[in-house]
Amino acid sequence: MAARKLPLLVVAIAVPTVAGFYVGGPGVGVAVGALIALAIVTVAVRARPREAIGKTPTAGSRRRLLVVTASPVEDQAAIAKIAAEAAGGEGRDPAEVLVLAPARIGFLDRWASDLEGARRAAQQNLVITVASLAKAGVAAEARVGDEDLVQAVEDVVGSYAATEVVLVSAGLDAATAAAAVELEERLRIPLLRLSV
Repeated sequence: MAARKLPLLVVAIAVPTVAGFYVGGPGVGVAVGALIALAIVTVAVRARPREAIGKTPTAGSRRRLLVVTASPVEDQAAIAKIAAEAAGGEGRDPAEVLVLAPARIGFLDRWASDLEGARRAAQQNLVITVASLAKAGVAAEARVGDEDLVQAVEDVVGSYAATEVVLVSAGLDAATAAAAVELEERLRIPLLRLSV
């Protein structure tokens, strides 16, 4: 937050609260203060960071391909495109490949902190995808990531200096489409989208 906005935030909190105490007494003042606190918490929780993700690859850096998929990839056309991207060609070196699958957690599972089923499903997606890539001659590592696709990519790109990202989506999943748009805006490295 900009330093010039801090006094405005303090005034936005203090003035209505004091006015509530003055006009309606302690009950109204406390209620107004509680509503303002609730509004601030709601805005803070819903705010998403908008910084760029990843570092711009330097000349001569090793190629690293990050393949992100929320479902198993067995489609031969998609596997062939990923294999071609990993192989390089046209003056590019072959790339290291890391496959990332977000652990899709259901609403009740999130509240019960039951992550095991989602992690198991993501691992099964990874096994199928990595096996399909191995069959096409691409050696790949695998990781399970955060349930939020953008957050998962941001987390992995922080430790795995990817030079390219391939986002594989199945069908017209609205959440994946929204994540793809956000990734296109925020990634400093090229993003290739594949639909299967």
